[in-house]
Amino acid sequence: MTVGSKVEVSVFQKAKKGNYHCGDSYFYIETENEFVCALADGLGSGEFAKESSQIVIDIIQNNIGATVEELVKVCNARLLGKRGVVLGILRMDYGTQTSAFSSIGNIGIMSITKDKKKKRNIPNAGYLAGYHRPFKVMTQRLEPEMTFIIFSDGVLDKELSQRFFMNKDVRCITKAYEQTSDKIRMDDTTLIAVRYKSEKPSSAD
Repeated sequence: MTVGSKVEVSVFQKAKKGNYHCGDSYFYIETENEFVCALADGLGSGEFAKESSQIVIDIIQNNIGATVEELVKVCNARLLGKRGVVLGILRMDYGTQTSAFSSIGNIGIMSITKDKKKKRNIPNAGYLAGYHRPFKVMTQRLEPEMTFIIFSDGVLDKELSQRFFMNKDVRCITKAYEQTSDKIRMDDTTLIAVRYKSEKPSSAD
């Protein structure tokens, strides 16, 4: 688990049965003004899927200050001639107290408020492969103690209904998912739990 000044992050990842390489790649970073998290899944599985998903993650790492819309467009342009990628990007803006998310293909996001209201984002259809593709960016107010769950298509709908997703500890969420989900994954699986704490924790005496 990673603990930042305003966010906590925990990740579960496992490759598809029979594969050494997981085709999913992810990245997250917190700065003074924002938090950015991205999850990319190369089409198919294995080494070539990993190559495409890592290209996207490298671009995002080098363009942290860009908007979600700008990041998607740049990633798409760089994938011309490569295996396609589905992509989800979450960006929290601490200044405006808003979150922005866009997903192309089967990367999903679920937000859970302090009072346990769940909201599931509907991804844009298709995938990124260097060709123009319309997409929408969803924005919402960033509330203290809000949890975001970002996941690839290896996470099943029936698994997302589990009550442990309401837990306030992101490490408990990923650990419970690991213990209760199928041990043999039929697809590359990544689940990222992000909790927005809002206030910087006080230093120990």
